[in-house]
Amino acid sequence: MTALATTTPSPPHRRDRGGGSPGPAISGTATAAVGALGLWAGLLGMFGHPAPMRIDWLLPLAGVQITLDPLGGFFMALTGAVAVPVGLYTVGYARREHLGPVPLTVLPLFVAAMLLVPAAGTVTTLLYGWELMAVASLVLVLTEHRRAEVRSAALFYAVMTQLGFLMILVGLMIAVAITGSDRLTDLSALPPGVRNIVFVLTVTGFGSKAGLLPLHAWLPRAHPEAPSPVSALMSAAMVNLGIYGIVRVDLHLLGTPEYWWGLLLVVAGALSALYGVLQATVAVDLKRLLAYSTTENMGVISLALGASILLRDAGADSAAVVAVTAAALHLIAHAAFKCLAFLGAGSVLAATGLRDLDRLGGLAHRMPATTALFGIAALGASGLPLGAGFVSEWLLLQALVHGGSGHGPTLALVAPLAVGAIALTTGLGVAAMVKAFGIGFLARARSTAAAGAAEAGPAMVTGMALAAAACMCVAVVPAIVAPALAAMVGQVTAPDTATMVDFATTIRLPGLPGSISPTWLALTLAAAVAASAATLAWRSRRRPAPVELPLWACGAAELTPRMEYTATSFAEPLQRVFHDVLRPDTDIEISHHVESRYMVESISYRSRVSDAIERKVYAPVIAAVSALAELARRAHTGSVHLYLTLGALGVLVVMVVSR
Repeated sequence: MTALATTTPSPPHRRDRGGGSPGPAISGTATAAVGALGLWAGLLGMFGHPAPMRIDWLLPLAGVQITLDPLGGFFMALTGAVAVPVGLYTVGYARREHLGPVPLTVLPLFVAAMLLVPAAGTVTTLLYGWELMAVASLVLVLTEHRRAEVRSAALFYAVMTQLGFLMILVGLMIAVAITGSDRLTDLSALPPGVRNIVFVLTVTGFGSKAGLLPLHAWLPRAHPEAPSPVSALMSAAMVNLGIYGIVRVDLHLLGTPEYWWGLLLVVAGALSALYGVLQATVAVDLKRLLAYSTTENMGVISLALGASILLRDAGADSAAVVAVTAAALHLIAHAAFKCLAFLGAGSVLAATGLRDLDRLGGLAHRMPATTALFGIAALGASGLPLGAGFVSEWLLLQALVHGGSGHGPTLALVAPLAVGAIALTTGLGVAAMVKAFGIGFLARARSTAAAGAAEAGPAMVTGMALAAAACMCVAVVPAIVAPALAAMVGQVTAPDTATMVDFATTIRLPGLPGSISPTWLALTLAAAVAASAATLAWRSRRRPAPVELPLWACGAAELTPRMEYTATSFAEPLQRVFHDVLRPDTDIEISHHVESRYMVESISYRSRVSDAIERKVYAPVIAAVSALAELARRAHTGSVHLYLTLGALGVLVVMVVSR
């Protein structure tokens, strides 16, 4: 039985054209330079005391206010650190894929807009940077606008991002109207009822950018269709700014969070993590799989932030600090391994023209460097030991396990459920990454394009190697980023109530019994591998020369790609287990021989898993909006008098509401 999946066809392979143009080198270098500048400014904000800067001429009436503090500096440094390897990678990718002048020009501007968001000192500057970031990313998504799939994804992304911006705009404008000040630091002077309204509006808008459920639908559409360097920036840097908005506005500026705020973040995070990883396990499009993985990891971070609120409200201050530390460390880890994963997927796409895992395979022999580097990213995304995401998830589990008992019935109920959600997410995440790496890179090639793949160029490999080095540092020596974590945690929590996590050779938790040493774990594993290799080498010298014999294949001929697992067949057992959630559309076609209808000639199995939330929630809303738009179109009679009357009524309504 052949297992196939009906997916959006991958774009045709574009041959190397325009390799002599200086545009890719200029754009990539500019992107890396802007990223390096952002990294330097972020470090200055975390560990220095830069004075605020105001540029009145840049934005009429309001001006632009730049303020660097440890929290904003953390996210600036994280964004800049992602942009540096992406910029280097772009030099080779743009030449190989022949990107036009528009994306090459907009790419460094996109990075600059992302850096402006955490540096904003006023509401106006924040909104200005947020919208500039959204417009730049939309232009980059539309790079291959001649394809219908790209236009559809861009339209969906544009609507979602503008709806999210509208929620943020309304929430912050209410806060500005109440406080009478445009400065972000003045938002703490809001009455309790207004605080709740502002929280709901802003957490919805920022959560949309972070890809939290049910506002995640733009990720699996926009990420696969954008150029791979853009996908890396969007998934490893831009979504982090949604978390920044939640932390900055809702957890920091609005004052002490309410208990139900934390409960909402925990529920939204758990659902996002579970649903995202479920969709990733059944996705056969490599970049779509990675996009759903982003929803999963943003859900884990949201859960950690919500857990810190619940723990602090219950009096478990030490566990709350550990939970915030876990969220901050997971932000760094996710930025590293997701940047590397999308760059690796871009190398595969550039070499084969394919994103469909069912048609890949055999890349380990044709693209050994890309295979090894993508394997590091897959290990980090799986949450296993010696992976970039392991320590942060371990910290979160320790905070929930040790801080959830003895602090009230609600927390005693929420903590075990959250632990179960994280455990299930990790298990399914391992399955998703085994599928992506094992099916996509190992075994035999399942298409001519995969069999003829060639290794990525030096610039692309260099960019991926930088991201891989970051993954390994976070996984083995997390003490390197400990000062940055302390700078952020000190702003989110009350630093005088509990000590920070001790990131020495052995990680020790403040006031909690847990400890772990990823450095010693890595050294022990390396020593075991070296000893095994030495033993095998010594024994091989004492043995006679091996005799090559044909592989026994149960009486069959040589193994072929048709005998291997495909991505669809690999995920089919999980698809059956979670059938009620995924609701797959399956079809089996049986062809019979002409001589006899009792003799089967071929069996074809097709499965398509669509986004259930998009189908159940978004489809009715889109239909209702379309119906209202049709009614509005009928009202366009061409009468100028009618238009003036409607305009006057609109102005009157605005004046009454304002009054």
